[in-house]
Amino acid sequence: MTNIAEKVAAMVDMLPDSEKLFALEFVKRLVLAWDPDFTKDTPAESAAQAAAMDDYQHGDVVRHEEIDWS
Repeated sequence: MTNIAEKVAAMVDMLPDSEKLFALEFVKRLVLAWDPDFTKDTPAESAAQAAAMDDYQHGDVVRHEEIDWS
């Protein structure tokens, strides 16, 4: 069964391009009204981002050419 987010995305995709931005802003307002902290990172997300930034600053990165994008 399709989850609610997938259903909403499918409905927004069916709209004319001129209405999609309005629909996305409306959904965003609904989510923020339901959970004002939605845009804040969880402690686990903050830790993962800090670790990733530390890796990046120390040159521990993967070059685009090294990734098989197919």
